[in-house]
Amino acid sequence: MIETCDLGKQFNDFWAVEGVTLNVKPGQILALLGQNGAGKTTTVRMLTALLQPTSGWARVAGYDVARQGNAVRASVGVLTEQQGLYVRMNAREYLDFFAETHSMSPQMRKNRSEYLLEYFGLTEASGRRIGEYSKGMKQKLALARALMHEPPVLLLDEPTSAMDPESARLVRDEIANLRSSQRAIVICTHNLVEAEALADIVVIIYRGRILLQGSLQELKDHVLGPVEFTARLAHDWEAGGLALPAGVTMRQTEPSSIQFGVEQPNTTNPVLLKSLSAAHAPLLTFQEVPRSLEQVYLKVMTETQAGRHVG
Repeated sequence: MIETCDLGKQFNDFWAVEGVTLNVKPGQILALLGQNGAGKTTTVRMLTALLQPTSGWARVAGYDVARQGNAVRASVGVLTEQQGLYVRMNAREYLDFFAETHSMSPQMRKNRSEYLLEYFGLTEASGRRIGEYSKGMKQKLALARALMHEPPVLLLDEPTSAMDPESARLVRDEIANLRSSQRAIVICTHNLVEAEALADIVVIIYRGRILLQGSLQELKDHVLGPVEFTARLAHDWEAGGLALPAGVTMRQTEPSSIQFGVEQPNTTNPVLLKSLSAAHAPLLTFQEVPRSLEQVYLKVMTETQAGRHVG
């Protein structure tokens, strides 16, 4: 649904994006992460055919962004960081205007507008000028506009910015539902908890280049190393005689707990638990140590800025 190869954009002698290769299939969500100025917005603008690539190529919904710009723009729904709302219109006028640009019939425009206004809790305020809306209401209306023509591809820049927790949860749930409808979705966000909850693919970009990409589990394994598990014990116990299976290391020991690094948990953990039982360990619990996308991102950025290679 979204495919790029060595995509790049040069402004004068500055490469804002260089060598970006992506592949997003129907039903997948890709989270594009990076600092301000990393090249995320420039990448999205090329995917919407608003900027012509300097190098490489990109196809969106089967259309070439350089040669079939109109077809690309008809196939994507875009939520930009700057919402571009027409503040003198009311919400119904605004949604109807954009639906008409997509050649939707009057009845389709009305039905779709009413559904989205109700879904995002804007029906009661739909007759008011958009300029009177709160930041969160404006964000919900901008997302409704992006969804108006039911596009197969969504490009969302900070989709829950300025929203209260309840509204943000509503939007996240809607994004998850859209994934199940076989859309391809790209989210640019600084909200790492949101990215971790939604994304099938995570891409970390720095100074226009991709540092790492893959599934969340792949990135955790690559950056943070083997999965860690903690065995908590009922009382102090000496672990010196414990026989460790292959692929298991003892990371940290305390009188009443042991932390292990496990390379292949699915196959190795049953063997490790048998070893603990055979050694008469007074085991209370055995659980995975949580690892977050935030840990991955911060470690990658710290090592990159220190000049250490992480790819």
